[in-house]
Amino acid sequence: MRKSGWAVAAVCGSLVLLLTACGGSSSSSSSAPGNPGSTPTARGGPSGQASLPAPGTTVLIVEHSKLGWVLAMAKDGLVVYTYSGDTKGGPPTCTGACAALWHAVTGVPMVSSADTLPGTLGTVTTANGAKQITYNGYPLYIFKGAGPFSTQGEGLEGKWHVIKLKASDITFAG
Repeated sequence: MRKSGWAVAAVCGSLVLLLTACGGSSSSSSSAPGNPGSTPTARGGPSGQASLPAPGTTVLIVEHSKLGWVLAMAKDGLVVYTYSGDTKGGPPTCTGACAALWHAVTGVPMVSSADTLPGTLGTVTTANGAKQITYNGYPLYIFKGAGPFSTQGEGLEGKWHVIKLKASDITFAG
C-alpha cells in the first residue's frame, strides 16, 4: 500500500511540473525569419525531439474550418484574423472600441511542430509596448466571444479576414 501512495505522489508531482512548464501567453519580443530579430523555435529535447515551448510562446496551428484550412491558436482553437486597416509591417490600428471586440494575439510566435506554413510569423510592437504576432507582416487578432475553430468574424464590416491556406500550401510533419 505504501508504494502505491508514493507512485501517486510522484505522478502528481510530475503533473505539477508539466503544468508549470506550460506557462501562459505573455508579451515577448521575437520575430520569425524574414523579419528583424531572432527566430522563435521549440526547445530541443533528447535526441533533437521538440519539447514544450518556452513560457510566453503562442503556438499557432493549421486547422480545417467551414471555410477551408485556416490559422488558429493551438491553446484554445481560436481562429486568427487580419484587419484591412493595418498595413504590412506597420503598427496595429485596431484600438479603442475596435480592440474591445478584436483582441491582439500576443507573445512569441511559433507554428506547431506538426505544421509548416507558406508565410512567416513575426511580431510588431503595439502602442502599449506588447509584441503582437504577425503573419506575413500583418498583425493578428481573435474575435471576442468566438468559439474554437469558428470563422464567424470572416468578412465582418468587409475588414476582417481569416488566414486562408490551400491544402497544397501546407506541409504536415509526419
